[in-house]
Amino acid sequence: RMLETQLAQLAWSERTRRAPVHTELLRELTEIGIAQDLADHLVGQLDERIDLTQGRRFAIAGLSQYLLVTGDRWLDSGGRVAFVGATGVGKTTMLAKLAVRWILRHGPRDLALVASDNVRIGAQDQMQALGQLLGVPVHVPERFEALPELVSRLERHRLVLIDTPGSSLRDAQLGARLAVLANSASKLETALVLAASTQAGALEEAVQRFRPANPACCLLTKVDEATSLGGALSVLIRARLPLSYTSDGQRVPEDLRPARSLELVSQAVRLAKATGAAADEDLLRRRFGRLSHATT
Repeated sequence: RMLETQLAQLAWSERTRRAPVHTELLRELTEIGIAQDLADHLVGQLDERIDLTQGRRFAIAGLSQYLLVTGDRWLDSGGRVAFVGATGVGKTTMLAKLAVRWILRHGPRDLALVASDNVRIGAQDQMQALGQLLGVPVHVPERFEALPELVSRLERHRLVLIDTPGSSLRDAQLGARLAVLANSASKLETALVLAASTQAGALEEAVQRFRPANPACCLLTKVDEATSLGGALSVLIRARLPLSYTSDGQRVPEDLRPARSLELVSQAVRLAKATGAAADEDLLRRRFGRLSHATT
């Protein structure tokens, strides 16, 4: 291990000498929170003679291109959407924001809500109260397995928003609920809700745990609480999971916006500067020196 560390340090020093712009960009991408393999892939595409300004533009453009977004399609065209995610990520609040936005744009007639969360105390009452406030029907399935049949009876509604139980990633019943959603792909689509304030490792685990439901897209909440956005963006890019909406506050419906890739990447850069994020030199050697040594 000591020999490997020394070789990594030598490789990093040599890389810094040969390609100072490339290593500076690796440093800056690390400060943003971009994953090691993604940062190295981006910088590896740069010409050796590129200057730092051009390199920064290329990196931001590359990240923006890799980050998939869906546009404002639900509020434009409707759909049947089941929100899934870990406990406390903001699924119900995100659902409420989308419901209010729909009513402001189209009125309440073609909207229906489904309260299938029978785990959290008061969750269905909260949905019923939301429905009364908005003047839209709220449907409650007898059990979660009956959700597809219930959704089939709501064909006249252009938009159906479905609240599901928040789950611990270790919940023994999570697999069964995800299987129900996966088998209902012809009737509804699943949207994974993630909190931007969560560490990248936990986000990666959540994406893997909810993968059996075949989520069509992702919604990113609590952007205003995040100290770094690079980790969350890296997870979405590596999973090839399109991002639909972001939420940056508790106000309904103001703190909701369709995801725009360049805007999010630029926000990640600004946030890193605002928080004074700095990449430790030893971390850079261990991360990218070993990669350099392995490829030489």
